Amino acid sequence: MLLKQLLLLPCALRTAIAYTTLTDLTLESLALNSNDFSVSNKDGLLAPILIPRVPGTEGIAKVQEHFASFFRKELPKWKFTFQNSTSTTPLSHGKEVPFRNIIVTRDPPWIENEGDVSRLVLVAHYDSKIDPPGFIGAIDSAVPCAALMHTARAIDAALTAKWTAMETEGIGSGGFDGFEEHKGVQILLLDGEEAFVNWQGTDNTYGARSLAEEWDSTVNPALSTFRTPLESMELFVLLDLLGSRDNQQIPSYFKMTHWAYQRIAQVEGRLRGAGHLKAKRDQPLFYESDKKETDEWLGGRVGDDHEPFMARGVEILHIIPGRFPDVWHTKNDDAEHLDMDTVEDWAMITTAFAAEYMDLEGFMQAGAPLKKAAQPRDEL
Repeated sequence: MLLKQLLLLPCALRTAIAYTTLTDLTLESLALNSNDFSVSNKDGLLAPILIPRVPGTEGIAKVQEHFASFFRKELPKWKFTFQNSTSTTPLSHGKEVPFRNIIVTRDPPWIENEGDVSRLVLVAHYDSKIDPPGFIGAIDSAVPCAALMHTARAIDAALTAKWTAMETEGIGSGGFDGFEEHKGVQILLLDGEEAFVNWQGTDNTYGARSLAEEWDSTVNPALSTFRTPLESMELFVLLDLLGSRDNQQIPSYFKMTHWAYQRIAQVEGRLRGAGHLKAKRDQPLFYESDKKETDEWLGGRVGDDHEPFMARGVEILHIIPGRFPDVWHTKNDDAEHLDMDTVEDWAMITTAFAAEYMDLEGFMQAGAPLKKAAQPRDEL
């Protein structure tokens, strides 16, 4: 019986997700600094990514250093690592091309074994296409990367405040028996998503395939809650093709994660209703909140970095437009064709969703441990 209970722990963890909605006051406090996303601010989050960054080139090395410098200087409590691999490509003439995935993690401080923590995983790819020459990939996916950097910084102090309060109260050191509090957050910036010639066979998702395979075969210590790093992924949230004015509506792709889609749709609705989103739209970005079980679900039809993880059982929330923006894979996917109001809206929506998912209500305002209001709290 004990063995059976232990084997069921991961399932219990996935079905006991605490999710507390943010108050109106907290949502108001999420206002961001527009200068972080200015395409001319070389010290900001976005501008340093807006260069060609083909795998194995000087451009992508500069962007890797931008990420490393940001987390090293501004978010030192986050664990920053690379996962390296090499592969031939249809254009490399047998030469191995390097791919470097960036993994940034923040777990509760009392976690001694990484196999005992589940994680919200926020994901974007940071490489750009080799063709057309000089391709920038502003929506694909510089903006999603910058949005995730902003999200990490925006929730960092609140994570510290929450976990400090929990430790002070004896929570996390054995005084709290809920699974949800053994939860961290992880950001994956993946290399090699783009095809070098055509999206077919293995000419795509180079970094994602390498990481998924490695983590699927990496076994955590005996008696860990989760057998592998893949099993620690509570929800894999992939952002792609975000930041244009046109074609930003996001379908709900997967039945299994429609609950999460509904949550982020609620976040968007509350932010928009309170006037905190800048881009004026006739319809919401997340327009399928009321989708029925019998409706058409498009999961599996859009090729992206989630595929090797999904094939191994990871649950996916795919935030990518159902109809791709007009600039997709053209030279017009650059800084000049971004809609900056939409860019900032995506950063705010992502931050609010992550804060709710990580149960940070009461801690988000300037990272202060505030008295928690009686907000709706679900055990999903």
